[in-house]
Amino acid sequence: MGRVAVAAAVSLWLIPISILVNRIVPDPYMDEIFHVPQAQKYCGGNFGSWDPMITTPPGLYVLSLAYVASLFPGLYCLRAVSSFSDSCSTSILRLTNGVLTVVCSILIYELITHLRPSIDDKKATLCTLVLSLYPLHWFFSFLYYTDVASLTAVLAMYLFSLKKKYFLSSLLGALSVLMRQTNIIWMLFVACAAVIDFTHSHKNDCLKVDKPSMSKEKDTQPTDNRGASVATKLRKRRNGNGLGSWNNVTAQASGPTTCSSGLFDEIWDVIIISWHFLWELLATFSPFFGIFMAFVAFVCWNGSIVLGAKDAHSVSPHFSQLLYYSLVSALFTVPAHFSLQQAAVLFRQLSRNKMFSFFQSIAALTICFLSVKIFSIAHPYLLADNRHYPFYLWRKIVNYHWSTKYLMVPLYVYSMFSIVANLAKGQKKIWVMVYILACAGALIPTPLIEFRYYTVPFYFLILHTCIDDNKSWLILGTIYVAINCFTMFMFLFQPFSWSHEAGTQRLMW
Repeated sequence: MGRVAVAAAVSLWLIPISILVNRIVPDPYMDEIFHVPQAQKYCGGNFGSWDPMITTPPGLYVLSLAYVASLFPGLYCLRAVSSFSDSCSTSILRLTNGVLTVVCSILIYELITHLRPSIDDKKATLCTLVLSLYPLHWFFSFLYYTDVASLTAVLAMYLFSLKKKYFLSSLLGALSVLMRQTNIIWMLFVACAAVIDFTHSHKNDCLKVDKPSMSKEKDTQPTDNRGASVATKLRKRRNGNGLGSWNNVTAQASGPTTCSSGLFDEIWDVIIISWHFLWELLATFSPFFGIFMAFVAFVCWNGSIVLGAKDAHSVSPHFSQLLYYSLVSALFTVPAHFSLQQAAVLFRQLSRNKMFSFFQSIAALTICFLSVKIFSIAHPYLLADNRHYPFYLWRKIVNYHWSTKYLMVPLYVYSMFSIVANLAKGQKKIWVMVYILACAGALIPTPLIEFRYYTVPFYFLILHTCIDDNKSWLILGTIYVAINCFTMFMFLFQPFSWSHEAGTQRLMW
């Protein structure tokens, strides 16, 4: 019932707004002027032509081709189109993302119910609808961009990985990379999360194997059983004879936690268990490895990670990008991070080990200050294009005064600490570390500040963020609806003109 309700609710707002967008903005706009003609070339059977300004792979165009092919018989019978090429109009191509938006909402529902088995159907539906309204995802549901298709493929990959269908998950990972090449990072993240889960389940098996020998209080351990051998090492570490104490617990402020050991303990467990179950591990996750190697071969052949416009999208050490992402994501989950309760939680955690917390805070502030001073990149597109909201945020806030960007550093640090603390309530520390590394790998090389690049990591974040009460979800939903109404109103009804270029310009993310 939940899936049907979610699909119906998303369709109820998707259809009328899509009609409105296509009526007011019938022609391709912004990046659509590259994507729509390229897809139309594919519809015409011209697969050898490629626009050099397109940076992403052709996954969206191929998917649209299959989608239009499914619609064509019906459209032709209704005499709505006279040929297959006519079926690839801007409005129909945009509808590709409309259909994917509904699919994506169902995937979100499935992920929520899988990650939180105890959640009731009504609350899962509420959470799904709120997440489907996330402004950066919602806005591009009505345009022909790669964002919705990219997110849908990544979430499908993650869902099947959680269900331990790794081969199908790897195929969906390959599809996600064909949508947007930076998704290779999220495929690796999903694979690493699966490896962590694999080793955790085998650790439990090892301890079960070792339990009889512990009850007999034998001094020797059988060496012909791999599970028993690993269990011995784990038991010794649990008793304090390993790299660190098994009971080195960083207590959380509220609720139970799965993070019952230190980070180095968890890393060591993964290494030891992976080594002893190496062949099983390789056999299970080899499809992910094969896709990664194919991607590396492509990058070597292409000479860059992007396909076109390589000079404008060269890899850059943009460390500040991670800071912007932390603050933006924390603001988009404001009830979980900017509240007196969350501030008190962070304060109590930092107060447990004052000396360590002091040096940790100083190190974080220093790294952030250096990132802002040395590794803040103002891309020419950001400075010149006043059709995007980051243009105004950069000029009016970040770069308003020479000191402003430094005054925001404490906000960045607080956001990062809050995100890590919230994730650690329900995830192992090694999982949180891998997530941070994935965010860094996906965002730091990107020189251009565009909030839509934050969509995929944001969904991984919020799906694992502890937001339990309905009030917080309703607050988030209200904020998202308000932002969506504002941005769509500005896009549709507040056009403007450039003196140096003809045509109507519109504000957008």
